[in-house]
Amino acid sequence: MQMESLQELLVHDLRDLYSAENQLLKAMPKMAKKATNPDLKKAFETHMRETEGQVQRLQKIFEKLGKKPTGKKCAAMEGLIEEGKEAMGEDMDEETMDAALIAVAQKIEHYEIAGYGTTRTWAQQIGDDQTARLLQQTLDEEGKTDKLLTELAESTINVEAAQA
Repeated sequence: MQMESLQELLVHDLRDLYSAENQLLKAMPKMAKKATNPDLKKAFETHMRETEGQVQRLQKIFEKLGKKPTGKKCAAMEGLIEEGKEAMGEDMDEETMDAALIAVAQKIEHYEIAGYGTTRTWAQQIGDDQTARLLQQTLDEEGKTDKLLTELAESTINVEAAQA
């Protein structure tokens, strides 16, 4: 597909994010189930609900733009989820598995932060303030989740894994 404007590139990348979020919605319940630390399990469950809202926000953007959200598969998220499946299939003690789950989740969060930050900036650049605001909301949620995962890792989960 030839893209001739920043607007077209924005739509292209929004479709990628839409695919990524929907793939993640299917994978997160497995991660939450595999987690044994109650705080980590709760963080995954909370982020699943946030992700549902993020998908709704993306749908709202597509409606506003008069475009369909489908038609693109996010290969990066597919790969990150595959990494998660591999990690969950390894033979690890519970504490180490929780540390591995956080590592996978943070890779996913960092990918999403990059994607939402870029698309938000493009929306601002083309003067689409409503889209930029909606994307900023999601970007804020992704950043908050990343910080929570870091706090859990540094305060308990990685400590427990190191002692296991």
